[in-house]
Amino acid sequence: MLTTPEKILFLLLVLASLYFGGGALYRVYKAIRRGQPEDRFDNLPARAGRALWQTLTMQTVFKKRPWVSLLHAFVFYGFVFYLSVNLVDVLDGFFPFKARGGFWNGYNLVADILTALILVGITGLLIRRYSGAGRKTFSWNEKTPLHERVREGIPTDSAIVGGFILFHVGSRLLHKAAQAANLEYGPDPFQPVASLASNLFLWVDVDRLIVLEHLFWWFAIGSILLFIPYFARSKHIHLFLAPLNLAFKKEKPGALLPIAKDFEELEKLEKFGVAKLEDFTWPRLLDAYSCIMCNRCQEVCPAYTTGKALSPSALIINERYELNQILPAFAAGQESPRPLLEFALNEEALWACTTCNACVEVCPVGNEPMLHILDVRREQVMMQGAFPTQLNNAFKGMERNGNPWNLGADKRLAWAEGLPFPVKTVSENPEAEVLYWVGCAPAYDPRAQKTARAFAEILHESGTSWAVLGKQEKCTGDAARRAGNEFLFMQLATENVETLNAVMADKPKTIVTTCPHCFHTLANEYKDFGGRYTVKHHTEFIAELIDAKRLELLPMSGAVTYHDPCYLGRHNGVLQEPRQVIQAAGLALKEPPRHGTNSFCCGAGGAQFWKEEEPGQERVSTHRYRELRGTGAETIAVGCPFCMQMMNLETAQEPEGQAPRVLDISELVVQQLKSKQASPAGE
Repeated sequence: MLTTPEKILFLLLVLASLYFGGGALYRVYKAIRRGQPEDRFDNLPARAGRALWQTLTMQTVFKKRPWVSLLHAFVFYGFVFYLSVNLVDVLDGFFPFKARGGFWNGYNLVADILTALILVGITGLLIRRYSGAGRKTFSWNEKTPLHERVREGIPTDSAIVGGFILFHVGSRLLHKAAQAANLEYGPDPFQPVASLASNLFLWVDVDRLIVLEHLFWWFAIGSILLFIPYFARSKHIHLFLAPLNLAFKKEKPGALLPIAKDFEELEKLEKFGVAKLEDFTWPRLLDAYSCIMCNRCQEVCPAYTTGKALSPSALIINERYELNQILPAFAAGQESPRPLLEFALNEEALWACTTCNACVEVCPVGNEPMLHILDVRREQVMMQGAFPTQLNNAFKGMERNGNPWNLGADKRLAWAEGLPFPVKTVSENPEAEVLYWVGCAPAYDPRAQKTARAFAEILHESGTSWAVLGKQEKCTGDAARRAGNEFLFMQLATENVETLNAVMADKPKTIVTTCPHCFHTLANEYKDFGGRYTVKHHTEFIAELIDAKRLELLPMSGAVTYHDPCYLGRHNGVLQEPRQVIQAAGLALKEPPRHGTNSFCCGAGGAQFWKEEEPGQERVSTHRYRELRGTGAETIAVGCPFCMQMMNLETAQEPEGQAPRVLDISELVVQQLKSKQASPAGE
């Protein structure tokens, strides 16, 4: 038990620690509050329950790096229990009681084992952090913009945090070991690790053991009091803020929110997008403080993987270090001193993002780096008029003719010419059950038109009552929105919602589309503009037709590898249906190393299709094609017209006759139908 002077000293240190540490945490809170409003407070009980479950199960952590995640789990679960351990140790120092025997046996056993696991976990993590492999994981390429304090700050912070955990937990172990060596206490069978460590003190007499016991108690508990004022500046703050971030996540992570509900509200806004830290909504600032700096998002980023300047982890870390640097003034309400493009990212990094959502999906603490990028794009496009010149043609086309190809609406049904059955518009077939949203690529691009024709034949052969919008259909605005042109997106969304609502007024229809980008926008983003529809991707619809025996496929031979489109698989979770269709055809499915939610982008998303790719070691499509080619499959199956184009770009580089075929899922199905009835649709 502590002496009276020690108790007084301890209480004074507690007050000082809480004063400085509490003040630092309060400044972080005020800094996050500087962010713009965003409603994330609906369904709070459900949010809290979800966050608690994800945190305690560590399911978001174990998505990647299983062995490293296990080491992290040792530290995490140990520290959760150590909240009670430290409280009991403080009581043990202040009051004359022994936490042994009876109830305490189970408690001491758990605490003793977790003490050992924490030490094993943090030692393993530190070895990895500072090993050659670790330094590679926690580094960036020379093109990536970094805050001036990052390169030295991260290893220093890791050393401080890791050193604190080792010192704190190690001191606690030695405190219990000294107790076990003291004849007054003796070894405790329910503290096997501490009892084993007590052999270190066999040579120490009783008086010195008491001194060591006091000393290690002070080391263990005192180190916490010294660390608390630094806690708010360290990455260790994620221990508290990561669960909050998980609680306040959107229902669909990575989904974009409109900057205004209508044009009237839009006209009242003085600024669009984000130029400085305070322009972000508060969840974006919470991202910066929740970041564990693990670089998992960087590992899965197609831009970074192919040598581009963009690193989603560097972006968030740069914001964090800038916030730490200006925290007192920023928390007090002063304007941040410089724009994001001067310290967080540069133009090359800004325009390299494919919006594949991989960084959002993989993040263990619920961060959304992709949305930070799109916020900055909005400011650049709508406030500065600064964007890659190639996007200008796509913007003009969407604005003038309702499609990025800038072709006339009278060509919208050109894809249907020559089909052996009529393609009716909704005005000709108002009772149709299915509205086929063709999309711009299948309407205007010659290769994608074959997909539209194939799917039209599937609809016809299955006896589905269907129709199209024809000239009424316009681009959903996906590329405009991902490029930052929110005004153009709102214009297209408003017009399309008006059209669709009128069409659906008398007879609601299921919208089916062959484009994942149209699918995502219609299903998820038109809700904000009054458009709530049942939307299916054509692979889902085909799978339903096969299950209902409305399509019969004759078995084929051969192997197929399937490329998951980002906006179908990762953004919307449609993973099994395309594979079900492939397997229903009797084809052998050969998966590439990265597939499903872990799929690698084709490189076309985020409006990349309409601009030159940012410089790097190779094209994103080249990297992905190499993975698909490596499966040895004769056919690459896709479910997106843009993925189709990117893969065909790569097959064109191969010697004639040596490249695998690239076919849409619908084209594979039509090949089966053609064995029963000849048709030109897939030709």
